[in-house]
Amino acid sequence: MIYRIRVILDVKEDVLRDIEIDETATLEDLHHAITQAFGFLGNEMASFYTTNDEWIQGEEMPLESMDIEQPSYGETMLNTVFSAEVHKLLYIYDFLNLWTFFIELMEVGKLITGTNYPNLIHAEGEVPEEAPDKSFESETSFKTGLEGEQEEDDADAQDYDDSDFY
Repeated sequence: MIYRIRVILDVKEDVLRDIEIDETATLEDLHHAITQAFGFLGNEMASFYTTNDEWIQGEEMPLESMDIEQPSYGETMLNTVFSAEVHKLLYIYDFLNLWTFFIELMEVGKLITGTNYPNLIHAEGEVPEEAPDKSFESETSFKTGLEGEQEEDDADAQDYDDSDFY
């Protein structure tokens, strides 16, 4: 079986690619298909993330994990990631620029003899030169209660002479 996957770049203009890929391909194979379809070199770090229908980022599935306790998911087959309940993923490419993609399994079909997979079947929109700026908002302000006020720091190094730490 093949998966027909829509990959949408998170930018203002419509930039998307539809890719057909074998269900037994790995997340690393999907990573390479996405980077090629969007014209990236594919040499930056990237991760997939679980998500829900509202595209809320969930658990990370890193292609290469730097954490001994967290597994690498590069060799994980797509048919173990996608299911009847799970048909969306987030994909972050290049952690310095945070190219963000929405991935959705659109359809499951039969392999077509003579077709090489992955197969780019539709491309729409141009990838911008630079990744869009991401604005991150916090639920609480770091200046809690200090808006417009300047707080003086009365602490002095001598105040710590009697402490138990060095």
